[in-house]
Amino acid sequence: MDAASQALHFAPRFAALGHEARLSIVRCLLSSHPDGMVVGEIQATLDIPPSTLSHHLDALQREGLVTVTREGKFLRYRADAAGLKDLLAFLYTECCTRSSLVPVSALKGIRS
Repeated sequence: MDAASQALHFAPRFAALGHEARLSIVRCLLSSHPDGMVVGEIQATLDIPPSTLSHHLDALQREGLVTVTREGKFLRYRADAAGLKDLLAFLYTECCTRSSLVPVSALKGIRS
Protein backbone atom coordinates (compact mmCIF):
# COMPACT_ATOMS: atom_id res chain seq x y z
CA MET A 1 0.00 0.00 0.00
CA ASP A 2 1.50 3.36 -0.99
CA ALA A 3 1.81 6.31 1.41
CA ALA A 4 -1.31 8.07 0.12
CA SER A 5 -3.42 4.93 0.47
CA GLN A 6 -2.08 4.35 3.97
CA ALA A 7 -2.94 7.91 4.97
CA LEU A 8 -6.49 7.47 3.64
CA HIS A 9 -6.79 4.19 5.52
CA PHE A 10 -5.59 5.51 8.89
CA ALA A 11 -6.92 9.09 8.85
CA PRO A 12 -10.43 8.14 10.09
CA ARG A 13 -8.90 6.28 13.04
CA PHE A 14 -6.84 9.32 14.00
CA ALA A 15 -9.94 11.50 13.58
CA ALA A 16 -11.85 9.22 15.96
CA LEU A 17 -9.08 9.56 18.53
CA GLY A 18 -8.94 13.31 17.96
CA HIS A 19 -11.96 13.93 20.17
CA GLU A 20 -11.17 14.40 23.86
CA ALA A 21 -13.96 12.08 25.06
CA ARG A 22 -13.00 9.30 22.64
CA LEU A 23 -9.36 9.48 23.60
CA SER A 24 -10.39 9.30 27.26
CA ILE A 25 -12.55 6.25 26.53
CA VAL A 26 -9.69 4.43 24.79
CA ARG A 27 -7.30 5.26 27.63
CA CYS A 28 -9.87 4.05 30.16
CA LEU A 29 -10.34 0.79 28.27
CA LEU A 30 -6.59 0.29 27.92
CA SER A 31 -6.24 0.64 31.69
CA SER A 32 -8.84 -2.09 32.19
CA HIS A 33 -7.30 -4.50 29.66
CA PRO A 34 -7.99 -7.37 29.14
CA ASP A 35 -11.29 -7.37 31.04
CA GLY A 36 -12.69 -4.19 29.54
CA MET A 37 -15.63 -2.36 31.05
CA VAL A 38 -19.40 -2.39 30.73
CA VAL A 39 -21.00 0.84 29.54
CA GLY A 40 -22.16 1.85 33.01
CA GLU A 41 -18.61 1.56 34.37
CA ILE A 42 -17.24 3.71 31.56
CA GLN A 43 -19.99 6.27 32.12
CA ALA A 44 -19.37 6.40 35.86
CA THR A 45 -15.60 6.68 35.43
CA LEU A 46 -15.67 9.42 32.79
CA ASP A 47 -18.95 11.16 33.67
CA ILE A 48 -20.15 11.22 30.06
CA PRO A 49 -23.93 11.32 29.49
CA PRO A 50 -25.24 7.92 28.29
CA SER A 51 -26.42 9.04 24.84
CA THR A 52 -23.15 10.89 24.19
CA LEU A 53 -21.13 7.91 25.40
CA SER A 54 -23.04 5.61 23.07
CA HIS A 55 -22.25 7.89 20.12
CA HIS A 56 -18.53 7.92 20.96
CA LEU A 57 -18.36 4.16 21.52
CA ASP A 58 -20.04 3.55 18.16
CA ALA A 59 -17.50 5.79 16.42
CA LEU A 60 -14.58 4.00 18.08
CA GLN A 61 -15.99 0.59 17.24
CA ARG A 62 -16.62 1.60 13.62
CA GLU A 63 -12.94 2.58 13.28
CA GLY A 64 -11.68 -0.69 14.80
CA LEU A 65 -10.36 0.86 18.00
CA VAL A 66 -12.70 -0.88 20.46
CA THR A 67 -14.63 -4.15 20.45
CA VAL A 68 -17.94 -4.93 22.09
CA THR A 69 -19.48 -8.15 23.39
CA ARG A 70 -22.93 -8.66 24.84
CA GLU A 71 -23.12 -10.15 28.33
CA GLY A 72 -26.80 -10.65 29.01
CA LYS A 73 -28.26 -7.14 29.12
CA PHE A 74 -24.83 -5.48 29.36
CA LEU A 75 -22.39 -4.43 26.64
CA ARG A 76 -18.72 -4.90 27.51
CA TYR A 77 -16.19 -2.79 25.63
CA ARG A 78 -12.50 -3.53 25.28
CA ALA A 79 -9.66 -1.73 23.53
CA ASP A 80 -9.11 -3.46 20.18
CA ALA A 81 -5.48 -4.51 20.44
CA ALA A 82 -5.16 -5.37 16.75
CA GLY A 83 -6.61 -2.06 15.57
CA LEU A 84 -4.44 -0.05 17.94
CA LYS A 85 -1.36 -2.10 17.03
CA ASP A 86 -1.93 -1.34 13.33
CA LEU A 87 -2.24 2.36 14.10
CA LEU A 88 0.98 2.40 16.13
CA ALA A 89 2.80 0.33 13.53
CA PHE A 90 1.79 2.86 10.86
CA LEU A 91 3.41 5.67 12.88
CA TYR A 92 6.50 3.71 13.91
CA THR A 93 7.15 2.32 10.46
CA GLU A 94 7.12 5.82 9.00
CA CYS A 95 9.53 7.24 11.54
CA CYS A 96 11.88 4.27 11.20
CA THR A 97 11.95 4.14 7.41
CA ARG A 98 12.49 7.87 6.88
CA SER A 99 14.39 8.87 10.00
CA SER A 100 16.14 7.40 13.00
CA LEU A 101 13.75 8.86 15.56
CA VAL A 102 12.86 5.42 16.91
CA PRO A 103 15.43 2.61 16.58
CA VAL A 104 14.20 -0.43 14.67
CA SER A 105 14.93 -2.58 17.74
CA ALA A 106 12.19 -0.67 19.61
CA LEU A 107 9.62 -2.01 17.14
CA LYS A 108 9.95 -5.62 18.18
CA GLY A 109 6.42 -6.95 18.56
CA ILE A 110 4.78 -3.80 17.13
CA ARG A 111 5.39 -4.11 13.41
CA SER A 112 2.91 -6.18 11.43
